Amino acid sequence: MDIPLPFKQLRKQQLQTWINQNTDFECSSLETVSEDASFRRYYRFIYRDQSIIAVDAPPENENASQFIAVAKAYQAEGVKVPEIYTYDLEHGFYIQQDFGNRIFSDFLTADSCDQLYFKALANIPLIQNCLSTEKAPLPVFDGLFIDRELNIFTEWLLDKYLQLSLSQAEKSMLSQTFNTIKDSCLIQPKVGMHRDYHSRNLMLLDDNKIGVIDFQDAVVGPITYDAVSLLRDSYQNWPKEKVLGWLQNWHAEYYVQYPWTEFKMWFDCVGMQRHIKIAGIFARLSLRDKKTNYVLDIPHTLHYLIDEASQYPEYFEFSNFVRERVLPNVLQKLKVNITGHKSED
Repeated sequence: MDIPLPFKQLRKQQLQTWINQNTDFECSSLETVSEDASFRRYYRFIYRDQSIIAVDAPPENENASQFIAVAKAYQAEGVKVPEIYTYDLEHGFYIQQDFGNRIFSDFLTADSCDQLYFKALANIPLIQNCLSTEKAPLPVFDGLFIDRELNIFTEWLLDKYLQLSLSQAEKSMLSQTFNTIKDSCLIQPKVGMHRDYHSRNLMLLDDNKIGVIDFQDAVVGPITYDAVSLLRDSYQNWPKEKVLGWLQNWHAEYYVQYPWTEFKMWFDCVGMQRHIKIAGIFARLSLRDKKTNYVLDIPHTLHYLIDEASQYPEYFEFSNFVRERVLPNVLQKLKVNITGHKSED
């Protein structure tokens, strides 16, 4: 009796067959490049001495059509994104330009960071010009959208991962905090948003320009969001003074029409929204998707959250809750000694 192939192996085999039978490319073998936090899988193959990327984006989980549409829209605005050579939306397969192996995060050092972050920040206004694709306007990062993201923290981190029993006062505090954060996000000017513009989704191209990937979830939302994704990246840890300097320079270059104090407050509040969501997503990736390495990044994400919230009186109680209730339980869960944990401070 034939033993069925595991799903990933079967999809890989189907992808290679599709390339050879339904495209102008030929593929003798597929080399795994990466499997990210989504369900997409990336492979590399050689065709006529040129490296090509083949993508498996299962249609029941991924929207390849939106990725392709956003790619075209970003190209029109001058954003460097991979060219899409051919695709099959029914099966969730596509072939795209290979941006190589020079991931932005791998080249960040104390000597290079100023120049690299300057380049990456300069890309954001181009992305912000993109409000629609040829298909339709981009989805709006509205109140319901924000509510869904904030609730990931409560459901997946507090309840399912930590199994915390919250008092009625704590539940009320969280509800009030989330509403205040949501209001701060909604009052900001609305622009095109990559939504995951961080160091692992940027590439250094051969001409040392910045290449952008993983943009299929682009929306229209708060003007400071992508800068938060980049400068308060859960996978990076830079001195707060340095991050503030990068933000101030970016503000002076592109957004001087908005008072600095207000712009900084917008940045911090969007930071809270994003880090609340990300901490919950890391827990969900571990529990639901069995991608356990992401939980190791929860403490750093919570340190960002504590620092952002502690700067504003209306978030003091929430900051203390995360510092005293959430973070110690996460560290205990990870079997990390709290006195040995290296914080961002």
